[in-house]
Amino acid sequence: MDDPHDLFDAWYAEAQRLEPNDPGAMALATAAAGGAPSVRMVLLKGHDPRGFVFYTNLDSRKGDELAANPRAALLFHWKSLRRQVRIEGLTAAVSADEADAYFATRARDSQLGAWASDQSRPVDSRATFEARYLAMRERFEGKPVPRPERWAGYRLIAERIEFWTSREHRLHERRLFVKAGESWTESLLYP
Repeated sequence: MDDPHDLFDAWYAEAQRLEPNDPGAMALATAAAGGAPSVRMVLLKGHDPRGFVFYTNLDSRKGDELAANPRAALLFHWKSLRRQVRIEGLTAAVSADEADAYFATRARDSQLGAWASDQSRPVDSRATFEARYLAMRERFEGKPVPRPERWAGYRLIAERIEFWTSREHRLHERRLFVKAGESWTESLLYP
């Protein structure tokens, strides 16, 4: 395949069938304004040629870091398939309509949790968080739960996508696609 998005689609479909644990789990690497790196696992919530989408609280550490420096990297590691995909590029906010549509598909408890959590901020005890969750459950009893204003999505717009396949004796295959205008160039890398 000459288009990395088509290749990702094929690999991701295979991972969804065969990877036993969270095929949509991806490591998201960001950096603070001063350059200090930070990485955590997030879930892929959509992908197409426009990019790879995930959601978070804008006031979380990753939200703060992406506001200061929109460059980021993703890593999918499908251990059982002996494959990984590395993606680098710029992030941009998804539209409010897109965020609303995705938020509406979340389980109600997850929606309430988004209201109750000041993600990445200190909390004095688990009991405090649970009390906030119960307060949100009461607040929205019998009503739809709207998306909190500070809960949104990002799309990582790929500039580089590398497909790594494990081979015996560390003779791995690495295919690198680099965005060049509206098209992609492909090359192989030594393992």
